[in-house]
Amino acid sequence: MDELQRIWKRHQYVARASTAFIYGILVSIAMNFFWTPGKIYSSGITGLAQLLETLTRNQGLFHPSTALLLFMLNIPLFLLAWLQIGHRFTLFTFLAVVFSSIMIKLLKPITLTTDPIICAIFGAAINGFGTGLALKNGISTGGLDIIGLTLRKKTGKSIGTINMCFNAFIVLAAGAVYGWPYAFYSALGLIVNARVMDMVYTRQQKMQVMIVTNKPRSVVDCIQSHMRRGITIVHGAEGAYRHDKKTILFTVISRYEQHDLKAAMEESDPYAFVSIAENVQIMGRFYEPEP
Repeated sequence: MDELQRIWKRHQYVARASTAFIYGILVSIAMNFFWTPGKIYSSGITGLAQLLETLTRNQGLFHPSTALLLFMLNIPLFLLAWLQIGHRFTLFTFLAVVFSSIMIKLLKPITLTTDPIICAIFGAAINGFGTGLALKNGISTGGLDIIGLTLRKKTGKSIGTINMCFNAFIVLAAGAVYGWPYAFYSALGLIVNARVMDMVYTRQQKMQVMIVTNKPRSVVDCIQSHMRRGITIVHGAEGAYRHDKKTILFTVISRYEQHDLKAAMEESDPYAFVSIAENVQIMGRFYEPEP
């Protein structure tokens, strides 16, 4: 058993390191093939690195590249993650940022098009896919993710407002530097990036599940063996057709766990009635695995 656990842990490490490398390639493609030719700014720390590179380009002073700025801006956030989140999380976040910086530097810009709308949409879609893939495999891409996870761990609250304000600053900077139409193009990119990331990273999407069954104990045991979820049991329900006694079970899962739920139901009661409501809001405790 110990040997299997070591093999599984080693497999996870290799998978996460590979994902960090893939993310680095994808963000470099987004940056060098689309954002830079189209004069589009990304979100978060990456967008800030782009902004600082633009502002220092014609000053005759030290002119660091976007790749170097991306790494430098993340250094204090690595320290924060190491102290507040976890060493393993910090290691893979560090790898993701390092691979991103290296690939952005090595992969030379290719101007496929300078159309800002195309560059905003395709750059954001590629970056959103890479970010979602990274998050799905349990690693962060650095930047505001670290601040968000730290704040959520300490207070239980998200930093949605801080994210929006920071990205609004990036959008306004794009307008001030390149012209106000580019502010709208960058805003379009942020929307596409968020939508694609949500499509790939489904762990944060909550779903309410209602199960009507006559085998409640079997269903409860099987679900809880597949995933760590609390279940509310309502006894005394009655079927309207045959007037037989039923039990109703309520739980909330993430979209990421939908396959596990289906496997648990097929194993415990394949004839149960299961209703799933998407995009529910949660108040109270909802278990999320540590990064």
